[in-house]
Amino acid sequence: MTNLLFTIDENRAKSASGFDETFLWTRLGKSTFTGALDPHLTSFGPVRQENIDFVRIALAVFSADRSVHRRARGADWNAREFNLTVEVGNPAAWQKYATELAETVGFLTGDRWSFTFTQGDEAAAVGLELNEVTPSATVLLSGGADSAAGALLTALNLDKGATLQLISHFSATCISPFQKDLAKRIRAAAPDITVIPRQTNLNRTAKRLNGTSFKSEPSSRSRSLLFLSLGLASAERSGQPLQIPENGFASLNPPLGPERRGSLSTHTTHPRFLADLQDVLTTVGAHGVIQNPFQHLTKGQMFSLVLEEIGNDRASEYLGATNSCAHTDARYSGVAPGSSCGVCFGCIVRRASFDAAGLSDPTPYLSIDPADRYADFVRSKSIIEAMFDFALNDPKPRMVMKMSLPKSYPPGEALALCRAGVNELRAFLE
Repeated sequence: MTNLLFTIDENRAKSASGFDETFLWTRLGKSTFTGALDPHLTSFGPVRQENIDFVRIALAVFSADRSVHRRARGADWNAREFNLTVEVGNPAAWQKYATELAETVGFLTGDRWSFTFTQGDEAAAVGLELNEVTPSATVLLSGGADSAAGALLTALNLDKGATLQLISHFSATCISPFQKDLAKRIRAAAPDITVIPRQTNLNRTAKRLNGTSFKSEPSSRSRSLLFLSLGLASAERSGQPLQIPENGFASLNPPLGPERRGSLSTHTTHPRFLADLQDVLTTVGAHGVIQNPFQHLTKGQMFSLVLEEIGNDRASEYLGATNSCAHTDARYSGVAPGSSCGVCFGCIVRRASFDAAGLSDPTPYLSIDPADRYADFVRSKSIIEAMFDFALNDPKPRMVMKMSLPKSYPPGEALALCRAGVNELRAFLE
């Protein structure tokens, strides 16, 4: 069991005892977090306290996840135990549902969590009303192809004069340019609406308050929780749902083999995770309505929708301007930041989706470099062999029965979607 404290009080951070790690988020002075965002979210305008609390909780979870190594590597989910104390503005509301929250976060990360909520600083700064039109829709824009497709389709289908809010968060700096470029492209493609991009860099620093180095666990499966919390805080002003566009095949996360819980060992947009998280948030009193409008589509089908809206050449160029690669560390092998390996799960599904939609793929993958300059890096990252094996056979009902689907998601629909996704992969890999 690892005991951790998340506080917004510098004095408490200095005097805290009995914790293995302490995380301090302050507006001024020392902090264990990067970025200009403060723990009261004042730059977001007035935000209800429960959504501010959720951002703190999500940041605490993400920081804990990054700071404790998993005991082994490989495909399995190496479970850890966390006891996390978090300062919030409304501790009684959160403590009442701490068990439900712990189970939801545990489903996301594959770990065992327990939460204790204590009173944070009540002298909270209050955000001023933003001099902006209330957004008609709020969409998460990660820089990946799915979020880009969803954001563009939303923009093109809003009424003239509407406002689209795009929420982005990045840890790896190489992703930031993709997010900014996509926001410009969406604005150009939908000139009759107002596009408001909000980009945040909120991450744990490498150093503790005493100057020593934190441990760094690379898996970081809780990153999406922080992304969702920032999106919901931004959407709260409008009262509209937060849209998190993701193809349903990836959301279901079918396992590549018997030793894996899922293809990516993550449940970022899994229907059960989103449903359970929404239940906790709305019960606590936060704005927590989350929608994935593409939960019943494959990635190839999403790409086809973009093609139908803007045509073949423009769709190819637009989707080619995204980044789906899981390996942001490629830059350490001497390649340009933001390069795509072409052989991770994200890249392979992306390539299969261009193929399924009948679109040319302009992405310069490292795996198809004419000079073969990155062979060692590509070989170390490739899961093509596992993908070949995965795509050989149609998914079976027993696979779907292990997916922990919510009651609202018919297993038959999940099975049909998985088979459609596998068919796209098989057609590309054969």
